[in-house]
Amino acid sequence: MPTDCIPFRATGYFSDFICDYLDQKPELKPLYNRFPTLENFKAQIEEKSKSGHLERSRKVLSKTLTNQYTTIEASELTLNNIESLKSETTFTITTGHQLNLFTGPLYFLYKIISTINLTEELKSAYPDYDFVPVYWMASEDHDFDEINFFNFKGKKIQWNSDQTGAVGHFITNGLEDVYEVVASEFGSGKFAEQLKTWFKNAYLNHDNLADATRYLANELFGEYGLVVVDADDRELKRLFIPQMKNELLEQTAFKTVSETNNTLEKLGLKIQVNPREINLFYIHNGLRERIVFEDSTFKVLDTEIIWNEEELLNHLQEYPERFSPNVIMRPLYQEVILPNLCYIGGGGEMIYWLQLKSNFEAQDVTFPMLLLRNSALVKTKKQAEKLEKLNISDADLFLNRNSFINKKVRQISNIDIDFSDQIKFLNQQFKDLYQLAEQTDKSFLGAVKAQEVKQIKGLKQLEKRLLKAQKRKLKDHIERCTDLQEQLFPGQSLQERNTNFSELYLEFGDDLISELKKYLQPLEDEFAVITL
Repeated sequence: MPTDCIPFRATGYFSDFICDYLDQKPELKPLYNRFPTLENFKAQIEEKSKSGHLERSRKVLSKTLTNQYTTIEASELTLNNIESLKSETTFTITTGHQLNLFTGPLYFLYKIISTINLTEELKSAYPDYDFVPVYWMASEDHDFDEINFFNFKGKKIQWNSDQTGAVGHFITNGLEDVYEVVASEFGSGKFAEQLKTWFKNAYLNHDNLADATRYLANELFGEYGLVVVDADDRELKRLFIPQMKNELLEQTAFKTVSETNNTLEKLGLKIQVNPREINLFYIHNGLRERIVFEDSTFKVLDTEIIWNEEELLNHLQEYPERFSPNVIMRPLYQEVILPNLCYIGGGGEMIYWLQLKSNFEAQDVTFPMLLLRNSALVKTKKQAEKLEKLNISDADLFLNRNSFINKKVRQISNIDIDFSDQIKFLNQQFKDLYQLAEQTDKSFLGAVKAQEVKQIKGLKQLEKRLLKAQKRKLKDHIERCTDLQEQLFPGQSLQERNTNFSELYLEFGDDLISELKKYLQPLEDEFAVITL
């Protein structure tokens, strides 16, 4: 069987918050609109259709995307999708991601495949509508250190640059040197040559990081109709002026999200993001800095740029492209300009989206359905065979290293190194001693307790020493097991959060994405273990 599925909670890699959301715990229901089931999309379509701003935004969106794709050799399906966005019966399913060098970790692929597969599933269920998969580029992000590298076979391949501001504007200077490193690391062969061609065409033949990323995403997913949106655009920002004006003058997001955060804290849940009084940046000529309201004036922090209220609103009207939403406002911006039904993201993203519904309600914008992206562990057939020979289950692989080793030692040892029964027996013996002390002299209860603690501690210590001795004895076998776990969980982290797609592409070539697409089912809510 090529796939196995493990509940997200059972993996140990997902927070209780996101697992409670997947379990649809009643206390979280006020934080979202509808849970993402196939049946619930009907009501979501009906609600989104009533959005008064959609008719204008559809036309602007389609025109803007047509312009953004002028230098891209897009598939007929992608071009049709862009054109269809004008229609009132077309809706989007959206995922977003940073502009990581050469896509960054594997989950970039999983996000987009989840999005594509959901649109296809929805088309089958609701044939009267069309559904467009959208990748929203985080081109206005400024965290360059988070995106300027990717990992390849344990090595960090990095682009160094002293540019500042929104990363989508970054000029691709200096990537010639990175290409030389990449070309050397990828080696030779058909699949290696394709990877090198993609890297070269993306980063050496495009002027900025946004254009490079659009090209690469289109090369990987264009045949499936993926539409890449760069919302760092004057006309798209113009659609968002009413909400930005509200944010500047009323500070609605700060008030509403702060109230939600208080509710979450009372529930004992961890907050992902905290709102500021004004959740907008000012971006221009390499500058990306917060807008603040101080001393009755609006300012760009750490600059000489200041406005009074009238000047600010005039500037917003004239240069909307210079105003940039932060993590609190970006989701609102997305839902204003897209006819979107559902956002697909990782666990951290889901949590901060769950903080935002009250702000959407205050701004009279439909809150989308929220779907946790597919997660997967990919094994080769050779690795699967080794796992079977070593009697390592898929669930075993998710154990932390110490628990994994201890379990394997117990499995392969001729000695039963598990003192649970002995400790249980000892506990029962001491219960009898407690009763005896109660009946004779209660002053002995403390001595009995001390003896119980001492003996149980001694048993546990003995168990640890025996395990340690067995680990030495079975060292070669355990090393084969841990080496295999390390291959699949590099750095004792999920493969998808560390490994770049290029490693798997060298193994599987053009079959990689099509095979993943077969097995990643977005509405299943389980972690997939896939053998290719």
